[in-house]
Amino acid sequence: MTEEINTTGWDAIEEAVTKLYGEQEPKHYGTAISYMFGGQDPLDGLSAYKAETPSPHWHIVTFGFSELYEKESENTECSGYGFELSFRVARSKDEEEPPAWALNLLQNMGRYVFNSNNIFVAGDYLDANGPICLGADTQLTALAFIRDPELDTLHTPNGRVEFLQMVGITEDELEAMKIWNTRGLLEAGKAEIPGYITDLSRNSMLRVPAVQESVQIGIDRDGSSTGFLYVDQLAWVPGKNGLFKKKPAVLTLGAKQADTVGKLLRGRLLKGKDLSLVSKEISVTLEPALTTEIKTGEGTVHLQLDEAVVNELMNKLLPKEGEIRLSSYKDLIIQVVKTNIMDQDGNVVSTIG
Repeated sequence: MTEEINTTGWDAIEEAVTKLYGEQEPKHYGTAISYMFGGQDPLDGLSAYKAETPSPHWHIVTFGFSELYEKESENTECSGYGFELSFRVARSKDEEEPPAWALNLLQNMGRYVFNSNNIFVAGDYLDANGPICLGADTQLTALAFIRDPELDTLHTPNGRVEFLQMVGITEDELEAMKIWNTRGLLEAGKAEIPGYITDLSRNSMLRVPAVQESVQIGIDRDGSSTGFLYVDQLAWVPGKNGLFKKKPAVLTLGAKQADTVGKLLRGRLLKGKDLSLVSKEISVTLEPALTTEIKTGEGTVHLQLDEAVVNELMNKLLPKEGEIRLSSYKDLIIQVVKTNIMDQDGNVVSTIG
């Protein structure tokens, strides 16, 4: 006698999408061999629906970030990771299958989450360090995550599931999101990308003067929502008091990160907010203060910076290899090193600095 499989979680997702598309039969792409048994694809399935508004596109929905079958995790509030991804991709008139690159990208998101246990929430962004469609002539090199406007949060027997829509973005849009926030930028540019449909052929929203102006107003008004940056190239050497000369502390940053940190200082520290830089080895927190002081703990550094130091750093932190010495504070040196951008195979594709 065959035991019936509990598909409560899967059924809840299908029911939610069916409310949108009625009897439309989706293009479904299942996984033959489960990831836990050595299969290549971590997600159990992907369903692609044809949508017509605001323009023709594929609306692809994942099955697998949440608990599709029996409840296994101890977290009763969330089902699995607590979300599923959706992806709206531009569709040409005669297109009958969703593009393979979009399906592969969603599976890659699954690998990232399953291997790192880092989850996505609305407002997040992710730098792909290259075209989101490998080999394509596109300016879209990063991703942003927002709540899918047409799929409501599910409350299943396995817990809550939120639908997060993935949006392809350009490098300068990513930088603007870091300096301001994801929701603000996408709202400012919604007329340029209706429905937040990912179209590989589009230009940056920031080329439109009205969008650029709205973003700058928002940055000046709100500062930055980015309080945490994961930084690959981050190191700290404490200062030393020698017999005849005091040796400054040295903070090492990659050129790509140095540029971003320099831009974030205005929207964080000058707005009275901290900024944390975190690597696998160390956490460095930059904090606004009346007087500059360095405090260290086990694996942690707190740089309490006054306004003069912050302003000097804003002007000197650039994507360029070199040593930065501060006239406003002699006990700290910033060492900026080259950043190598690598593809998925570990090959260096470009160098910053």
